[in-house]
Amino acid sequence: MFGLQDLISLVISAFIILPVVIFLRELGYVITSAVFGVVNPRLTIGSGPRVFKFWIFDVRRYYHLYSWFSYDDLKRKGKFVYVLIYAGPILINLVPALILNALIANDIINEYVTFWNRFLFYQFYYVLFDVVPMKTINGMPNNGMVIYEMLRYGKRVDYNTDPFIPSTTEVEEEYQEEMEEIEEQMEDLEETAEDKKEINEEQDIRRDGKEDEEDRKERKTGGMENS
Repeated sequence: MFGLQDLISLVISAFIILPVVIFLRELGYVITSAVFGVVNPRLTIGSGPRVFKFWIFDVRRYYHLYSWFSYDDLKRKGKFVYVLIYAGPILINLVPALILNALIANDIINEYVTFWNRFLFYQFYYVLFDVVPMKTINGMPNNGMVIYEMLRYGKRVDYNTDPFIPSTTEVEEEYQEEMEEIEEQMEDLEETAEDKKEINEEQDIRRDGKEDEEDRKERKTGGMENS
C-alpha cells in the first residue's frame, strides 16, 4: 500500500536526492575537463528561460532535474583525455558512493540511514547506466560506450554525427534563437489580443449607437402618437 510515508519519500527522492546526484554527475565533466584546460565550460541547470548566469552556472526557470554540461574546446587533447572526461561522471558518483556505503556498513553513519540508502541507490543507478556500454533510443552513446569506442577504435564509431558533449557557443546561440522566437510569439499574441479588444470595443460602440438610435426612434414615435 502506498501511504503518506511513501509519498514523502518519493518527494524527497524526486526533488532533493535525484537532482543532487544528477548535478554531481555533470560536475564530473566540469572537474575532469578543467584538468585538461577546458575552454568556455558551462553547467546548465534546468530548462526554459534563464533565471541567472553566474560563472559557469546557467540556471533556468523550469525543473532543476534536467542538467547538462557543455564546452567549446580543450587545450590538451587526445584519446585518453577524452576517456578521462567521459569517466568523470562515473567516478564522481562511484567514489563517494563506495565511501558512503562503507560508512553505513560499519555503523559510522547511524542517523538518517534511509535517506542515505536512497542516495546510494541513485548514485549506483547512474554509475550502472554509465559504465555498461549502450546506446540511447536516438543512437547517442552513453559514457560507457564512448569510453569503449575510444579505447578500442580511438574515436566514436556510432552513426550519430552530433557531439556527445555540446558546444557552449552553439548552446547559447540556440538559446537566444529560442528566446527570440518566444518573444515574437508573445508579441503576436499581444497584438492579436489588442486587435480583438479593438474589434470588441468597436462592436460595443456600434451596438450602443444602434440602441441609442432605436431609443430615439421609439421616443419620437411615442411623441407622435401622443400628439
